Amino acid sequence: MNDFRRTFLWVIFGISLILLWDQWQIHNGRQPTFFPGSTPLAVTASAPASTGVPAAAPAADASAAAAQPAQAASAPAAGQNVTVTTDVYRLTFNTQGGSLVGAQLLQYPEASNDRNSPPIVLLENAGSHVYEAQTGLAGGTLPNHLTPMQLVGSVHNLADGQDSLQVRFESAPVGGVKLVKTYTLKRGSYAIGVQHSVVNVGTTAVSPQLYEQLVRDGSKAPGGNRFYSTFTGPAFYSSEGKYQKLTFEDIDKGKVTLQKDSSDGYVAMVQHYFASAWLPAAGTARENYVRKVDGLYAAGQVMGLGQIAPGATKSVDTTLFIGPQDEQVMKALSPNLDLVKDYGWLTIIARPLYALLTFLHGFLLNWGWSIVALVVLLKAAFYWLNHKAYSSMAKMKAINPRIQALRERHKDEPQKMQQEMMRIYREEKVNPLGGCLPIMIQIPVFIALYWVLLASVEMRGAPWILWVKDLSTPDPFYILPILMTLSSLLQVWLNPTPPDPMQAKMMWIMPLVFSVMFFFFPAGLVLYWLTNNLLSIAQQWIINRRLGVQ
Repeated sequence: MNDFRRTFLWVIFGISLILLWDQWQIHNGRQPTFFPGSTPLAVTASAPASTGVPAAAPAADASAAAAQPAQAASAPAAGQNVTVTTDVYRLTFNTQGGSLVGAQLLQYPEASNDRNSPPIVLLENAGSHVYEAQTGLAGGTLPNHLTPMQLVGSVHNLADGQDSLQVRFESAPVGGVKLVKTYTLKRGSYAIGVQHSVVNVGTTAVSPQLYEQLVRDGSKAPGGNRFYSTFTGPAFYSSEGKYQKLTFEDIDKGKVTLQKDSSDGYVAMVQHYFASAWLPAAGTARENYVRKVDGLYAAGQVMGLGQIAPGATKSVDTTLFIGPQDEQVMKALSPNLDLVKDYGWLTIIARPLYALLTFLHGFLLNWGWSIVALVVLLKAAFYWLNHKAYSSMAKMKAINPRIQALRERHKDEPQKMQQEMMRIYREEKVNPLGGCLPIMIQIPVFIALYWVLLASVEMRGAPWILWVKDLSTPDPFYILPILMTLSSLLQVWLNPTPPDPMQAKMMWIMPLVFSVMFFFFPAGLVLYWLTNNLLSIAQQWIINRRLGVQ
């Protein structure tokens, strides 16, 4: 039974590693290895055939029209760049299509541990990296994101005391239609109001469609390392299709099945800590699409504008979000936009943990101490489960010399040995599995907390104490990983020694091998594991002393 107990623990440990590996595969843009059902639903790599999205000139067929936006985005912008600065943004617009081709987040330095480093760049068209927000009209020879547009008025930066400003672009008539784009920027806001006004200056009625898309290359966003990675790619939400994230690899293979028709939701482009998203008004019928052309991925939505009579104007208001994955900000903008903050398969557990972590931070005002406090609360919540587990381990350690002697005495009589072991367990009232089941129940909670700390932008640049200036980057002096390793070895010493010599050696080697990862993990994650280890050691030591186990 003692061998079985050890085997059971190894199985639990192995399953935990498999689950973590599976999530790493998904977040790294690969197919999951063990659980195919956990992938996003399997999107044809094309625009909706009915829309002809969007052609710079009349296309011979729908597939040719669908290819135009991404093909055009791969070339350097031909228009003039226009820079606008607010308290949170430095945005770059281009007069070719009035597209947003650059976005720097002024409150977030590129190097999270250096407040003096340049602001992080989210959108850009720098040749080697393309990431833009584009819009235009489809359904004929109409103004689109390739059409030259004129900046109306002078460009203004958001001045002190000014709450908002507008940036307006206007096209010349194309196909009897003029398109006016008006961007509204507000102080302290990562939500950009975008109004499209379609003016029919021709002599016949038109029925255009408005498309809004996010176009980028397939490069991974900065962050992550060989031991952990995060998801980068497009995501969609609608009440019909729910939340769907799509890996670049699946789009390459044409293996994704997207919920196309919807009347709510959004299309987003997601990376670690940050995201962009088009948020049409709720109740607006739209058709979702995703595709890849010339190495660029386009994810967007197409909305019908109905018939516009000669001399009439049709205006549509949309919100463009470009910013950090702050749950409260995203929830206020659109229902379920906070789903772009990826907690993996344990979201149902992770969200309450994040809420509790945020609540604690409201009192402690330090994310490091908030992590410590959260782990303390979790250990208190699981106190009795842990008490049973550690008591069982302590009893097993106390009778371990008798078990070792029994194994030696009956090594050639396995059946006799098992009978005698069961007799000792009954006499001492020891359950060989008593230390396994309580620990197994807690595993999902602590894996969920792992993803909370990895996904939360609040950790970026957040200091703890002394040498730990940024909880989202590795400990610069490796103090926390070293303490983590030592605490893991101390836990092994406190637990019963497996009867089998090989298992005993592995129990000492495993923490050393496992701890290597923690030298590359963000300090916040290591702090969480270290706190959990120290509390576990304290509880195990107290129980061992009470039971007289050395």
